[in-house]
Amino acid sequence: MTNVFDSSAGPNSEGGTGVPQQSGAGVARPREALPAVPTGHEQVVFCHDAPTGLRAIIAIYSTALGPSLGGTRFYPYPSEDAALADVLNLARAMAYKNALAGLDHGGGKAVIIGDPRRLKSEALLRAYGRFIESLNGRYVTACDVGTYSEDMDMVARECRHVTGRTVANGGAGDSSVLTAFGVFQGMRAAAEHVWGTSSLDGAVVGVEGVGKVGHRLVDHLIEAGARAVIWDVDPAAVDRTRAKHPEVEVAADRDSLLASQIDVFAPCALGGAVNDGNAALLNAKVICGGANNQLAHAGIEKLLADRGVVYAPDYVVNSGGVIQVADEQAGFNFERAKAKAAQIFDTTKKILVMASEEDVPPVVAADRLAERRMSEVGRLRGIWLGHR
Repeated sequence: MTNVFDSSAGPNSEGGTGVPQQSGAGVARPREALPAVPTGHEQVVFCHDAPTGLRAIIAIYSTALGPSLGGTRFYPYPSEDAALADVLNLARAMAYKNALAGLDHGGGKAVIIGDPRRLKSEALLRAYGRFIESLNGRYVTACDVGTYSEDMDMVARECRHVTGRTVANGGAGDSSVLTAFGVFQGMRAAAEHVWGTSSLDGAVVGVEGVGKVGHRLVDHLIEAGARAVIWDVDPAAVDRTRAKHPEVEVAADRDSLLASQIDVFAPCALGGAVNDGNAALLNAKVICGGANNQLAHAGIEKLLADRGVVYAPDYVVNSGGVIQVADEQAGFNFERAKAKAAQIFDTTKKILVMASEEDVPPVVAADRLAERRMSEVGRLRGIWLGHR
C-alpha cells in the first residue's frame, strides 16, 4: 500500500483519526499516485509541509515481527527519486537486521530531504513527528545520519513512537557504544570460525574510520591484546585515537591499510570500502566492521570467498545500535541491552557455519535465517487471540 500525502499551509486540524482525510488548510491531501513499483514494501508515505520546508519519505518494508523500527536520515539528496531509492533499500535492510538481532520489530526507515544545517528547525521536526504519529505505531523512528538524540526529543513532543532519545529524557544516549561492542563480538565469532579461537590476542586488525564506532572498537581491540592499524580521512580523529592509544599504527591511506599485513579488516566509515579496484590488495582473512554496505556490490563477496576471505555480514555485526535503542521501549537498561548485543557472537557464528554447510556466501545464509524468522514468527499473528 502506498500513501502519498501533501500538507498545505495553515493551522493544524486536531479532529478526526489522526490520518489526513481531505484537502484544505492545514490538512494533508492525497497527491497523484506514483506508479506501482514491485519492491515488496508494505507502505510508503510521502510527507510534505510547505511552511517548514519538510519533505520526507517513510518506508515500511515489513511488520511481520512487530512495528517497523529504523532511523531518520536527514540528507541533501539530489532528487526525490534518489531519496526514495535510498529509503526503500534502507527499510528492507532494517527488516533483516532487526530479525537477525532477535527483536520484535519489523523494518522501516525514513529520510528527510535537505541540508540539516540549513533546514532543520523545531517546527520541521515537530511537523515530521505528527506524520509519524499518523501511522499509529506502524513505524518507530530513531537517529541516523543528520539526526541526533536532541532531534528525537523534539520529534517526541508530537509523537509517541520515538527511540534514540537523550538520557535526560529516558533514552539510551549514544548508540555507538553497543554498535562497537557488537562488532567486536562478531569479530570474535569470525576469528573462531577461521582460526579456531575467539581470542584476538596478537591479531592485527586494520580499522578504517575511527569516528564514533571505530574509536570504540579500537578500545575493545587493545583491551583484548590485538594490534590496531588505523586510517581515517579526518586527521583529528586519528590524533584523538592515538592520544588514547599511542601504540596504534597509522596507515597512509585505505589501499595501504588493505595491503598491510593485517588479519582482520574492519570498515567503520562509509559504505563500499571493498571494491573491484582494491579487493585484490586485501591480505586479511576476515572482514568485520561497523559500516553499512561494506562491499561495493554483491559480486565482491564471491571474489573474496574465492580468495578464502570470510565476510561477516555488516547488518548482523553492527546491530548493537538498534538493539540499544529498541531497549528504550521497555525502559532503558544498559546491562540488559548489552546482554542482548552479546548474542551477536552466537548469531554470527551460526551464520558462518550455515554458510559453510550449505556452500553459500554468509550474506545468503544470513538472509535465509532472517527470512525464516520473519516467516515462522510472523505466522503466529494469524492465531486469533480474541478481543483484548
